[in-house]
Amino acid sequence: MSEGLSDELARAEWRKAKASGANNGNCLEVASLSDGRVGIRDTEAPGQAPFVVRGSVWAAFIDGAKKGEFDF
Repeated sequence: MSEGLSDELARAEWRKAKASGANNGNCLEVASLSDGRVGIRDTEAPGQAPFVVRGSVWAAFIDGAKKGEFDF
């Protein structure tokens, strides 16, 4: 029997950017999940349901962020 997504999220190894240490947790955390998916959650609200996206979606987001596509 396969593990449910909620079980996988509960035991996921969440991480955040090294550069976020000085801002008192005001950032996002990510976790690698099965089937290439990525979990995304707010560090200030770890009890809220995280977003789960395909790995290709996460890769496109990171690529866009590096290129400045989301700069205001």
